[in-house]
Amino acid sequence: MNRVGVMVPCRLPPARLVSLARQAEEAGLDEVWVVEDCFFTGGVAVASSVLAATERITVGIGVLPTVARNPAIAAMELATLAGLHPGRLIAGFGHGVPSWMRQIGAYPPSPLAALRETLTTVRGLLAGERISFQGKHVRLDDVQLEFPPEVVPPVLSGVRGPRSLAVSGAAADGTILAEPSSPEYVRAALASITEGAGEPGAPERHSIVAYNFFAMDDDPARARALVRPYVVGCLQESTAPHIRPLPFAGDLLSLIEQGADLSADLSPEWVDRLSISGDQTRCVEQVRALHGAGAESVVLIPVGEEDKAIAAAGAVAEAAKR
Repeated sequence: MNRVGVMVPCRLPPARLVSLARQAEEAGLDEVWVVEDCFFTGGVAVASSVLAATERITVGIGVLPTVARNPAIAAMELATLAGLHPGRLIAGFGHGVPSWMRQIGAYPPSPLAALRETLTTVRGLLAGERISFQGKHVRLDDVQLEFPPEVVPPVLSGVRGPRSLAVSGAAADGTILAEPSSPEYVRAALASITEGAGEPGAPERHSIVAYNFFAMDDDPARARALVRPYVVGCLQESTAPHIRPLPFAGDLLSLIEQGADLSADLSPEWVDRLSISGDQTRCVEQVRALHGAGAESVVLIPVGEEDKAIAAAGAVAEAAKR
């Protein structure tokens, strides 16, 4: 089933995040996603507060760095949330931003091994398994949760590159694709995920969550102006997996390599392709295009005034499902 959600930005204080999550539920959105970026708010703590403050909406954590928590402790926390709020939790894990992980002394010798081992052991523990595991990163000796959840939450992987996407296909219940997620990027990511999904023991079902910046306005130029700085900032920091599948990838990568001023040189058409923006009709078309490319859930990242953006997201979600 196609779903539409919204992300509550980590730059806001915790009380504001909870208030916006309530608004997302009232707006009829399917999901609300919370973020764990250094050094803002803790993903598990915010998810717990949001779950307690809402009744229906699914809460996603996107994403916990695999190397910042022992997988047994992470599984305990997730099992507690899933037990208290059955069927309303999605857990996400990722490599963690390398500079942040080095900053806290947690960057692993093998990020791919840390990801695969964490996904495998957390999923097993949440399913009630007794696990002994000696890997490159994860070491567990006869560990079993006392209170595994009756409704096991899906464990997703938030990754970008082809090798990481293949690990996600082999060891996760789904993949979270970071912003900007275009339909072309979704299709390209699915090809890498499918490689891993063919491995023995891979989960039978794999869902895709696609993040993208969102601004709705009757004037497309105003909407574009709102999302442009976010798209530019993401491209300046991102790696090529987001960009390479796009038809204008060569020109865009050339600008990035030349150190061009993307805030001035990024064409309006490119901004439109790298965001969900414009009037309601255009936004609905873009959401449907991502669903059509294989994203089960499209998560809108509001820019501008959050209250208005979440109300607009609800309107887009309703229209996209008609």
